[in-house]
Amino acid sequence: MALRPARAPRRPRRSEWQETLIFLVKLVAIVFVVRSFLVSPFVIPSGSMLPRTLIGDYLFVTKWNYGYSRHSLPFSLPLIPGRIFASTPARGDVVVFKAPPTSDEDWIKRVIGLPGDTIQMRGGTLFLNGRAVPKQRVADFVLPVSPNSPCDPYFRDRAADGTPICRYPQFEETLPGGVRYRILDQGFSVGDDTGIYRVPAGHVFMMGDNRDDSKDSRFPDSIGYVPMTNLEGKAVVNFWSTDGNAAWLKPWTWPGATRWGRIGELY
Repeated sequence: MALRPARAPRRPRRSEWQETLIFLVKLVAIVFVVRSFLVSPFVIPSGSMLPRTLIGDYLFVTKWNYGYSRHSLPFSLPLIPGRIFASTPARGDVVVFKAPPTSDEDWIKRVIGLPGDTIQMRGGTLFLNGRAVPKQRVADFVLPVSPNSPCDPYFRDRAADGTPICRYPQFEETLPGGVRYRILDQGFSVGDDTGIYRVPAGHVFMMGDNRDDSKDSRFPDSIGYVPMTNLEGKAVVNFWSTDGNAAWLKPWTWPGATRWGRIGELY
């Protein structure tokens, strides 16, 4: 009699809920890795970086630029000791970071000072290492009034077609190395004249482009110097922008509220 090879015992088939659970675990793991180490989305909640970012902008932040720390991970999970693969940002980079001293909120500002730099504001002019940063008047920044772009009455105006707009005085600064960017100067504010700040080792000095409406490193009672371990990543591109006139539960209102011209803007 011919002998038949013994058959391997069949694995019991997973139930539908087990298959669903395994799929969800894999999905969460992939999202965790991508958001922690590659790319993460960020939504702009305030006007402190006008004119570069607007309330309602959605942008992608790349996570590898400055290395990784616990703040690279969702909820700042304490799984990374210190900072690994560390790299110093460049002056002028637009960076998302955990705001000191609590380190529980994501903020976005521009890197102005690196370790060892001295920073001072005099009469609204930025001085870096004792030298005035060139500041040139350019055309006003004009922004249609909307729920995501409210406007102080002092800066209200109307476009040629009667549309309510905000009109802000705008300037261009040029940092050493040639990085150029636009800032808003709405007039006198307490941040226009400061003492001299010397950036300590392992920290950066952050400022908002909307100079008279930004809590930043000029104010020790705000965030002060930002530890490099708090840096989450570099802003790279807008992938969506809304003026706030849409309702999430009414998809037919989305196209009219979308700022189509801002989609794809690079930082």
